[in-house]
Amino acid sequence: MSATAPSLADPRATLRGGLPDRYLTPDDIAEMFEVPKETVYQWRRKRVGPPGFRIGKHLRYDPADVRAFVTSRKNHDSDAA
Repeated sequence: MSATAPSLADPRATLRGGLPDRYLTPDDIAEMFEVPKETVYQWRRKRVGPPGFRIGKHLRYDPADVRAFVTSRKNHDSDAA
């Protein structure tokens, strides 16, 4: 156990620290961005949030795609400022 490992209790730590070793659920995304889960589903319908994919009937998000989405939003917002 490393003292520098990101906290598993805080899903937002996965974006700041290392990537988790599993795909993320809509609940994880909602908790990371501190939005209601319905907002995550609206993002998906409108194609404005991080890209997700289905495994059977389950929606999942690749942590690398979520990180890329956050990076692109940060870059987009800094260009607009």
